[in-house]
Amino acid sequence: MNAVTDTEARLILHRQEGAVAWLTLNRPAARNALSGALMAALAAALDHAASDPSVRVVVIGGAGPAFCAGHDLRELRALAGRDAYAALFAQCSQLMLRIVRHPKPVIAQVHGIATAAGCQLVASCDLAVAADTAQFATPGVNIGLFCSTPMVALSRAVGRKPAMEMLLTGEPVSAARAREIGLINRVVPEAGLDAAVAELASRIAGKSPLTLRIGKQAFYRQAEYDLDAAYAYAAEVMTGNMLARDAGEGIDAFLTKRAPNWTGC
Repeated sequence: MNAVTDTEARLILHRQEGAVAWLTLNRPAARNALSGALMAALAAALDHAASDPSVRVVVIGGAGPAFCAGHDLRELRALAGRDAYAALFAQCSQLMLRIVRHPKPVIAQVHGIATAAGCQLVASCDLAVAADTAQFATPGVNIGLFCSTPMVALSRAVGRKPAMEMLLTGEPVSAARAREIGLINRVVPEAGLDAAVAELASRIAGKSPLTLRIGKQAFYRQAEYDLDAAYAYAAEVMTGNMLARDAGEGIDAFLTKRAPNWTGC
């Protein structure tokens, strides 16, 4: 199990309720802008959750008035030269890939604003639930810095036309509109956000952890294949899944009308 340092613990608040790990970005005064240190702390917390067998679902939220305002622009302006910029954007890209490749489902809990790399963070998570007051934007075009890396996640979560409209105008979209275009799954009253996310996370955490891991990995991999290759790959995955103990247990439990006893193997 990977250890979490004191500095990382301050930047990421962590709590666990049952099989759900709650990770909270903790730079509220900066609207949880993704500094290099915050990205490193979130990466470490995700690794910790990945290696902890008691965790089955991860939730990412934000402290204070916002979910995440994107990159820390003051930090960006303080960097010097191509190599420094490249390193920071590579770090951000690796963080987003870490979420997609995480062995456990990751849910974004969104309130306030989720802009630029913050919107990218939402799009990178497997699921997203937002308060009805939340707003989403990729406003880099307004400051001469096109949201090119956020575009990668955004364009894979929503259709091309809505994604291009967000990217080219930089204008914020409401939570209701974000749900319409597929950026988020659910919109709930702000007062009920915690409860709605907890209910969803707990329901998913009740499934076989092996099946969740197999299914998440297969979902993203098959999406990159053409149709024939996707079916061939999915059939191979399903064959292997059928040989797992949890699949036999789940089918037997269904047939005998009892609750399954998952072993994770």
